[in-house]
Amino acid sequence: MKISREDVLRVAELDYLDLSEDELEKYRAQVDEILEYIGKLNELDTTNVEPMAQVLTDTQTADATLREDLVVPCAVADEVLAHAPDPEPPYFRVPKVIERA
Repeated sequence: MKISREDVLRVAELDYLDLSEDELEKYRAQVDEILEYIGKLNELDTTNVEPMAQVLTDTQTADATLREDLVVPCAVADEVLAHAPDPEPPYFRVPKVIERA
């Protein structure tokens, strides 16, 4: 599947990105590679493949050493906000873009 320059420009516009000509071509080529790979995956016969929520089978899970899920506090907000140009703790203040044309 080929993605066009106009497609990349449209996505950049939606994301409010100003891309140079070199960046446009670079991203167009990268997205095109991704879509080609997805196209190859779509060619695979998955008729007899059952949907799964875990990539390890039951026999692999018994043999594998999986770490226990732990809740770990993440107290970096103050440090991150200290580097923000216009913080309003506990938030980042950003320019309004909803009305941008």
